[in-house]
Amino acid sequence: MAALAAHLRVLRRRHSEDRLLALFEVEGAILKPHTGQPRDGVFDAIRWLQLQPGVAIGLISTDSDARRAETLAALDRLGAAHRARFSGVLLFGDAHTPDSAAAALRAFGRQGYRVAAVISGAVETLRAFAATGAAGEILLLRADAAGSAPPVFLTGAQYDLIRLASPRTLPEQVELVWHGLNDEPNLRQFLASDIVWGECDIHLDLRSGELVLHHDEVADEAGEPVEGWLRLDDLLARLAAAGKSAKLDLKAGPELIAPSLALVRRHGFPDDRLWLNGYVSLLGEAGFRRLAEAHPGAIVQAPIMFLEQQVISAPGQAHQTLVAYSDWGMNRFSLDWRSEQRAVFFDRMEAWGFAVNLYGVENLRSFLQAVLLAPRSVTADFNFPEWRFYGRGSGEHGVYYEYQLRADT
Repeated sequence: MAALAAHLRVLRRRHSEDRLLALFEVEGAILKPHTGQPRDGVFDAIRWLQLQPGVAIGLISTDSDARRAETLAALDRLGAAHRARFSGVLLFGDAHTPDSAAAALRAFGRQGYRVAAVISGAVETLRAFAATGAAGEILLLRADAAGSAPPVFLTGAQYDLIRLASPRTLPEQVELVWHGLNDEPNLRQFLASDIVWGECDIHLDLRSGELVLHHDEVADEAGEPVEGWLRLDDLLARLAAAGKSAKLDLKAGPELIAPSLALVRRHGFPDDRLWLNGYVSLLGEAGFRRLAEAHPGAIVQAPIMFLEQQVISAPGQAHQTLVAYSDWGMNRFSLDWRSEQRAVFFDRMEAWGFAVNLYGVENLRSFLQAVLLAPRSVTADFNFPEWRFYGRGSGEHGVYYEYQLRADT
């Protein structure tokens, strides 16, 4: 699929005024033949394409006119968890012959589209488009790599979102947050990146009275030493010097509010570069109101996974609760990507108009899937060596990501 991304970039430069069309054959390229089940990763790929500027999805189908609406509705249901939508997409009938393929190109052209790629599981469909004379600008991809294919066709055994996407193709409206700036190695990786938002986990060291950075609960006076830990004061100074934005995760109660906000003032963070995360059970209404009143233009957020079942089974009550939280000053709510109910939860939150942050993404593939849902923001460890991001992680339960240098031989 990397070839498809590269081909779209070339055509976008060559035909900047045209809208490009990626054409999928329903039976074979989207659905496995004779099963009606989707191919692995296909809806991720389609969702990525639908979010690319100047790119649209078209379909070719052997269904009768009477069944096409049913087919589109079925695809909408299957793609719902990925937000891949098919209502209103361009659709053409059977294109297995050169004449029908040429007719498809003309039909899409009349609607202002230039076909950039044809993805099919049928060799005869690809041959038909190759025979139209337009194959020089149409990438022909065979969805099923079983058996041999003529040299003119590129084969792809699977849809691989990691090979298709890249940092520059992510939706710009999604804010990205580097999680766990709790130690020096992770902080250095973040500062060397182009990610703007960095999150740290704040506790109060009772012995020194300083705010220290650590994911897990800090022990009392008799517990572990914290002398080597990063201090919030030092972190904010370095973020301000680098022009970065700060997301502060207050891991305890109201006692963290005043000293944290004092350091924010000391280092001159404006509200549009400040994000304050707290917990309903720890800060309560009074704590969130203090945060929002002190920085009315900042992001004020709380995780709300404790409301998951209520959002799904008793949405009216959940909505009233979220409206009350908004009145406290919260303007963003955080959901765990790992939840099995995330699709329903996320869709409902968006329908209600609440801004959502997704956290808990575990690797690059889940990060891309989370970003393609188009939430307001995604918080991740950025342990993506495939993209040369080497995030260390927050240190939850003492666990960090480790990397090895490998010399090519």
